[in-house]
Amino acid sequence: MSHASAVPRHVLPVLVLAQFAGTSLWFAVNAVMPDLQRELGWATGAVGTLTSGLQFGFIAGTLVFALLAIADRFPPRTVFLVCALAGAACTVGAWWSVRDFAALLAWRVATGFFLAGIYPVGMKIAAQWYSRGLGAALGVLIAALVLGSASAHALRAMGHTLPWPTLMLGVALLAAFGGVLLFFGLGDPPRAVARVSRLQWQALGTLWTDARVRSSVLGYFGHMWELYTVWVMVPLILATRLEGVALSWAAFGVLGAGAIGCAGGGWLAQRLGSARVAGAQLATSGACCLAAPMLLGAPDPAFYAWLALWGITVSGDSPQFSALTARNAPAQAVGSVLTLTNSIGFGISIVSILLFVWLADSVPLGALLPWLAIGPALGLWALRPLLAAADASR
Repeated sequence: MSHASAVPRHVLPVLVLAQFAGTSLWFAVNAVMPDLQRELGWATGAVGTLTSGLQFGFIAGTLVFALLAIADRFPPRTVFLVCALAGAACTVGAWWSVRDFAALLAWRVATGFFLAGIYPVGMKIAAQWYSRGLGAALGVLIAALVLGSASAHALRAMGHTLPWPTLMLGVALLAAFGGVLLFFGLGDPPRAVARVSRLQWQALGTLWTDARVRSSVLGYFGHMWELYTVWVMVPLILATRLEGVALSWAAFGVLGAGAIGCAGGGWLAQRLGSARVAGAQLATSGACCLAAPMLLGAPDPAFYAWLALWGITVSGDSPQFSALTARNAPAQAVGSVLTLTNSIGFGISIVSILLFVWLADSVPLGALLPWLAIGPALGLWALRPLLAAADASR
C-alpha cells in the first residue's frame, strides 16, 4: 500500500478547510471596499493601497519566518494556530478602526505578516503527511485557496445583502476556527522530521545551489510575475464588455476556474509528473498572454473561452511548483525553503502589479498584456532541467 493511500481520510479535508479559513483573512477588506468607499468617500485607489499593504506585510512575514526558521524550529500546527488567531485579532482591529484609513492600513500590514504562518506552513504540514501524491494533495489544497481568492468578487456581487461589519467579523471568526480545527483535528504526521535548533542558512541556500530546487523556484518566480497581475487585470478586461454585478460574477468565474487547473493538475501529476504538468500549464497561460491582442476584440464565445482557459492555467501550475520544491528541498528545512520562496515570489508579484497597473493608464490592454508572457517564458527556461529529468525517467 502506498503512503498516500495510508494517510487517514480526514487529513486532506481538515487541511483544505483550515487553509481556506485561515487565508480568508486575505480578502476580508477587499470584499467590503465598495461599501466603505461609498460610506466614507475613499478614492478608488484605496483598495490598491490596502492590497499592497497586505502583500508587503506578507513578504516581511515570510522573510522573518524563513530567516528564523520558525516553521522548522517550532511545531507547525502551533505556528498555524497562533498565526490564525493573531490574524483574526488583526481583522477585528481593522473592523474597530475602519474609519481611520492609516490605522486600517496598519492592521492590514499586520494581517499580511501573520498570513506567513498560515499559507506556507499549511503546505509544509501537507508535505509531512504526503510522501507520495504530494502534487495531488497540494492541487486540492491550493484549489481551495484559489476559490477563496475569487470569492472576494462573489462577495462583492452579493454585497448588498451582507453588511460590511458582519462580513469582516465573520471572516475573523472563520480564520480563528481554521486555526483551531487544524491544531486539534490533526495529530503528528507519520513522517515528521525532527525540529531544528538553529538557523538553516545552508538549507536556505539550496534555492541557488541545488539545481533541482533552483529549477522549480525560478519557474515559480516566472509564474508569480504573471499570476497576481492577471488577477488584478481580469476586472479591467471584463469591464470592456460588462459592468456591475455581471462583471463581479464573471470575475469570480474566471479566477475561480483556477481551482480546476489546481485540482485537475494534481490528478494529472500522479500520472505525468509535477514538472510536466507545471510546464504545460505555464506554457498555456503564457500563450494566453500573447493571444490578448487578437482575442480582446473577438466574439463573446472566443473571448470568454480565452479568459476561462487563462484563469484555469494561470493558477494551476502553482501547486506543482510547490510540490517540486518541497520534494527536493532538505527535509529538515522544507518549511523555511517554501516560506522564503513565497517571500521572493510575492515581492516579484508586487513589482509586476505596480508596473502593469501604472502602464494600464496609458497603454492599451492589447499592447500591454502580451508582456506578461515574459514570466512564463523565463519560468519555462528555468524548468528545463526538471523537464529533462522527467523525460529521462520514463
